[in-house]
Amino acid sequence: MAYLDQRTLPFETREERARTADDVVDAIRTLAVRGAPCIGVFAAYGVALVRRTLHDDAAFAQAAARIRVARPTAVNLAWAVDRVLASDDMLAEAHAIHREQEQVDAAIATHGLELIPQGARIITHCHTGGLATGGTGTALGVIVAAQRAGKRPRVYVDETRPLLQGARLTMLELQAAGVEALLQVDGAAGAAMAHEEIDLVIVGADRVARNGDTANKIGTYALAILASHHAIPFYVAAPRSSFDPVLQAGQDIAIEQRDAREVTAFRESAAAPESTRVFNPAFDVTPRHLVTAFVTERGVLRPPFPEAIDEVLRVS
Repeated sequence: MAYLDQRTLPFETREERARTADDVVDAIRTLAVRGAPCIGVFAAYGVALVRRTLHDDAAFAQAAARIRVARPTAVNLAWAVDRVLASDDMLAEAHAIHREQEQVDAAIATHGLELIPQGARIITHCHTGGLATGGTGTALGVIVAAQRAGKRPRVYVDETRPLLQGARLTMLELQAAGVEALLQVDGAAGAAMAHEEIDLVIVGADRVARNGDTANKIGTYALAILASHHAIPFYVAAPRSSFDPVLQAGQDIAIEQRDAREVTAFRESAAAPESTRVFNPAFDVTPRHLVTAFVTERGVLRPPFPEAIDEVLRVS
């Protein structure tokens, strides 16, 4: 199974191949494949691949279980694996999940377009484009749709520490789409809100609890607080598959802790003293009261979120 290694972009376009469950798990854990919807699609294909190569049922079950928990925060991963495992034709189900994600992304862009004013100045965090979903993107898909509709947005892109997904991937996709974009360090978001007439913030999500608390890339919570202070709308664009039907609140979301070297070094060069201890959560949780609305393939969800989310989860 071929995949694009996102770690080397935009400097090198490198195609890798996953042949075993270990390869699939490694690609997900190392962020070679990243973005919650994309992880789900990739895992679906990965489970189908492993089923064809592992004929022992017990060995296959163990392999699928390891893929399912390769990253603990993004709910799309477990959702996609469970769906494939429940199907009679796993490869066909994986193809279906991929096709549906493309349709979901298009619907999110259509619904989100109404939230983008003409000439909007937008802050976005991390990376939520086509590389992260397998389709056209969630939050970034809304921005690109606004550009294609002639709204001419101007986007302030958080570089997004520690792996610079914003700098490497969001800037790459916005430039390709002809969107005016400025790169900023994560810590500049407050200054941008104070001085650059920001109209809105739009981000993605890796998991949304039933009450509306939202896990996303580390730094999102701080961005939401800043948006609230400056009375700027804070939107979350996410597919239904990112809404967890089980977890009731953000405090129940497992937050992945990542390798300290992602912070103490950059591209193999040391960035901190050797003895440095590190706090490196991959995600944080934004409380629901800081979210203005969710943009989903089913439409725009506004408070009260528990009722709105329950309605979306009930729709098959």
